[in-house]
Amino acid sequence: MKKFLKEFLFRGLICAGGGPIILAIIYGILGATSAVESFSPMEVCLGIVTITLLAFIAAGMTAIYQMEQLPLPMMILLHGGALYIAYILTYLINGWLQNSLIPIFVFSCIFVTGFAFVWLIIYCVEKAKAKKINKLLKG
Repeated sequence: MKKFLKEFLFRGLICAGGGPIILAIIYGILGATSAVESFSPMEVCLGIVTITLLAFIAAGMTAIYQMEQLPLPMMILLHGGALYIAYILTYLINGWLQNSLIPIFVFSCIFVTGFAFVWLIIYCVEKAKAKKINKLLKG
């Protein structure tokens, strides 16, 4: 657990700065397209803090895959669950997602589909690598 916590903090701190940069890009696009003309200081502050925490958690949670005590499906579920909670709380706190059943359901479906798609890609890439290595070992 100590190793996980150390790795979580290390990864999280390295990537936490990326969140505000992405938020600045989004705010810049919203301003350039005149979708939003102004933000209150509180909106900007809340956005920066929550996105920094989201980036920290998203990066830090990848440390779960360093833990060899858990089976891969359990690590994937823990990672996905932590990401889901972090994302939905961030979106709800900032008012980016309406706090009602249908929007939360749509968000949840998109999140699960996206997470599964990313893992499908990872699985296919790793399977191809293993097949190539096995072929080299046999040949």
